[in-house]
Amino acid sequence: MSSAPSLASPRQVKLACRDLWKLYGARPRDAMAAAMPLVEDKDRLRSELAGSGHVAAVAGASLEVHEAEIFVLMGLSGSGKSTLLRCLTRLIEPTSGKVLLDGEDLLAASRHRMVELRRHAMGMVFQNFGLLPHLTVLDNVAFPLRVQGIEASKRYARAREMIELVGLRGLEGHFPSQLSGGQQQRVGIARSLAVGPQIWFLDEPFSALDPLIRRQMQDEFIRLQKMLRKTIVFVTHDVQEAFRLADRIAIMRHGSIVQMGTPAEIALAPANAYIAEFLRDIPTLRVIKAADVMRPLAADTSPAHVVSGSAVLEEIVPLVLNGTPLVGVQDEAGAIVGQVTAAEIAELARQGRD
Repeated sequence: MSSAPSLASPRQVKLACRDLWKLYGARPRDAMAAAMPLVEDKDRLRSELAGSGHVAAVAGASLEVHEAEIFVLMGLSGSGKSTLLRCLTRLIEPTSGKVLLDGEDLLAASRHRMVELRRHAMGMVFQNFGLLPHLTVLDNVAFPLRVQGIEASKRYARAREMIELVGLRGLEGHFPSQLSGGQQQRVGIARSLAVGPQIWFLDEPFSALDPLIRRQMQDEFIRLQKMLRKTIVFVTHDVQEAFRLADRIAIMRHGSIVQMGTPAEIALAPANAYIAEFLRDIPTLRVIKAADVMRPLAADTSPAHVVSGSAVLEEIVPLVLNGTPLVGVQDEAGAIVGQVTAAEIAELARQGRD
């Protein structure tokens, strides 16, 4: 299938890493230097490192995260995704490579500079909610602003805004022990947003929640992103969650990125058998959006039905089953910029079953 016209202009790169490595062992930098001649053959390199008592938790990762996108790091337990996220924030010190935030090399930044960036530019949410049990919801959300030295009236006003944003108005005086798991995670999200971060890091934020609450939190996350347009790095081992939330995905294995792209790009062309196995339970029509596969609108065509470019193809199926031969696709401004035909949807559905 031919590539689709783009609905959006290219986004600016907010965060990038270049050939990032993290080794664990007695002398990681010496081991890295000695193994560099093998850098193009990662299997041999891992064997060489293992022989010297070292393990590569992140192995030559390179990626770019664009402004206002949700970039998901996905992989099985032990694949290196959480270690990579912590290297991007320097909560863990990389062994070698580069990490660039708005072009600034974070690996060259001083400890003081990193503290300032984490306080003002970075928001973080982890699987463990990390709420302070002796503080109320309001005080928990206001806590990072308190650390910044912001006066009480301003920090509490900001905290109340964030509490309302995540749907917890009326619970400001409650303590964490009085909240459900989903409510506690919302407090964690509100707290991380209180500082107005430029970039938001989330590491398995919903994995400790029950399936129904997890789905609700994903819905909440999508709602917040539509409002706030944050740049987000999101870690998960759940393929359904990754494909539901992501603008782009990097799939990791043994510390390396084995495929990177949009959900549609990965679903339509898995790089290898490992990726294909990952995708076995993903319904293709729930992953691919109209904008991913649309063609230019045929001349003198006036579609009877029009959908947003962000609509997944599953939403179009009822129209096709009712006899609609093609559906128009519109951009964010409401202009019709392409079309998807019933025949193309049928072909994609067939591919998903093969």
